Amino acid sequence: MPGKVHVKKGDLVLVLSGKDRGAKGKILEVNPENGKVVVEGVNVVKRHQKPKDRYQAGGIVKKAAPVDSSNVMYICSKCDRATRIGKRFMENGDKARFCKKCGEVIEIVNADKE
Repeated sequence: MPGKVHVKKGDLVLVLSGKDRGAKGKILEVNPENGKVVVEGVNVVKRHQKPKDRYQAGGIVKKAAPVDSSNVMYICSKCDRATRIGKRFMENGDKARFCKKCGEVIEIVNADKE
């Protein structure tokens, strides 16, 4: 399902389902085309890697695989709880992301950028 993703790179999130349910981590990558996010330390898989040149060692490498964005929830830095994110316009016309539990503004996004 291509479209929007409710979290951004650098957000702290809680994993809601899967083998890593309950884990917290920072978002490293967001892929809105397929609705997936890569979370630090979550959904770690092992990949066999060949050496790229003669000085790089090959072997088994651990890396974080993507999870669906619907399986993560933003953690508010003020109230320290998993919450939904709302969007609203400020008085000066800028867009803002806010915590729906405590009302704290998470980030102000300039309306001209989007």
